[in-house]
Amino acid sequence: MVGSSLSVNKLGLKVAQKLIEYHKEYNVKVVSGPLGSTIIDAGIEAKGGIDAGILVAEATMGGLGRIKVGFRDYDGLALPTVIVYTDHPVIACMASQYAGWRIKTKDYFAMGSGPARALALKPKKLFQEIGYKDEHDEALIILEAEKYPTEEAIKLIAEKCGVKPQNVTVIITPTQSIAGSVQISARIVETGIHKLHTVGFHLDRFIAGQGEAPIAPPHPDPTVAMGRTNDMILYGGVATYFVNAKDSEIVEFLKKAPSCTSRDYGKPFYEAFKEAGFDFYKIDPNLFAPAMYVVFNVKTGSTFKAGYINAEVLKRSVAFQEVK
Repeated sequence: MVGSSLSVNKLGLKVAQKLIEYHKEYNVKVVSGPLGSTIIDAGIEAKGGIDAGILVAEATMGGLGRIKVGFRDYDGLALPTVIVYTDHPVIACMASQYAGWRIKTKDYFAMGSGPARALALKPKKLFQEIGYKDEHDEALIILEAEKYPTEEAIKLIAEKCGVKPQNVTVIITPTQSIAGSVQISARIVETGIHKLHTVGFHLDRFIAGQGEAPIAPPHPDPTVAMGRTNDMILYGGVATYFVNAKDSEIVEFLKKAPSCTSRDYGKPFYEAFKEAGFDFYKIDPNLFAPAMYVVFNVKTGSTFKAGYINAEVLKRSVAFQEVK
């Protein structure tokens, strides 16, 4: 495990500082949290919005990714999209953005993502493979949750990160908020890398990454909202990578990568989740992948594509109705 001159916490906190300094413009609420921590609310008591979601996503990537908003037509369904790009795909996505830390205490639970993971090394095996560890005296964590973290949760985060509780900054974006929709769709590059890594593609092959995914229209029911945000990536997300590998290696793993390779593919995620008795462990893990991959091999000059966008399922997911 080695350190790096790139500190995802230092860079991510610079992004978070914009939310703090211009909280009124970004419709976020800055709260003094337990044990002197700082909480940035982007959708619980605060309204949040698209701009806030963009900054939350960039903070989640440790300041090593850029996000902008686009627009795309999905067979008559026009949706705003997030466009993500990074020249540090493994550190920005797998060492920071990936929601790989279960924050669990007696009185609180949330999935944690963002730069703090690179201090706590969560999960440790992944960081050993990446060969990266952040070194900073402040920690930034992003929680997808519907309530503020408790004192026990802050104490846990601080201890695992090796920082003082007053040096912990938490950004919270509920799934059913606009900012939540934006930052989840902005995980398109990370989702694609994670799936390729899961099927055996080496992380050291990635050079740069770019992706686009539609932004889910929010839904008041958090479970339905969660389903929609998943659908944006599974049925509308395109992940593009520059890699250095053998062509045969790329072909081998791309055959296994897109969401359409899953047995649970073909229906909105909420429907599949409901049929599984709302049990995540009964959902085929192969489903969690972008709809489409495009890969440029800088070693050979070849270009590869796998998977496809499924506008029909996107329409079902968002309860689309055309008014004439």
